[in-house]
Amino acid sequence: MSEEHGLPRRFSRSETARAEAFSDGVFAIAVTILVLGLTDPPHRPGGLGRALLRQWPAYLGYLASFSYVAVIWLNHHQAFVRIRATDRGLHAANLLLLFTTAALAFPTLVLSEALQSDVSGPDARVAVALYAGIAAAMCGSWIVLYRHLARHPELLDQAVEPTYVAHGRLRSWAGAVAYLVAGAVGVLVSPIIALTVFIALPVFYFVTSEGLPVRT
Repeated sequence: MSEEHGLPRRFSRSETARAEAFSDGVFAIAVTILVLGLTDPPHRPGGLGRALLRQWPAYLGYLASFSYVAVIWLNHHQAFVRIRATDRGLHAANLLLLFTTAALAFPTLVLSEALQSDVSGPDARVAVALYAGIAAAMCGSWIVLYRHLARHPELLDQAVEPTYVAHGRLRSWAGAVAYLVAGAVGVLVSPIIALTVFIALPVFYFVTSEGLPVRT
């Protein structure tokens, strides 16, 4: 009998509820941390309005990152609706996803502060590269998760549509490439272009959260 750490293989799987509950907690904390980047800006008496307007990059950064985490939560829910059981490899892939999600607050703060200092300066270009790299890594964590599901289809519910995993991997690769290209454009051309793409990409993930349309 195949065993793992002295236990029969069937006991290496667990129900998904615990993984979902822990993941939801991480997502909730991640979006809460994002809002901490929105602060009362230094200003002289009577200058609050102008000071608030000057920190517009912080609002756009918050919008991009909150939207990204929100759509990740939605896609995570769509995935675990289809997963009937988990194993150690899937837990590891899920933890990698949560690791990259929790890290998103860091480049968001760096990017917003750099853009407030100089919209097209060298620091802003480095900041968009940092954001793009971590966002692409988050897409990479989805690739790992879908790859594990492709190798272990027994973890999925039998009613799952046969194209789900393939479409998920395609969406993840598309996002990773888009973030990296946006980061490169932000470094070489304009950080504002990259920021625009960062805001637009969560819309793509939201629209395709139920999968990509298939022509028959």
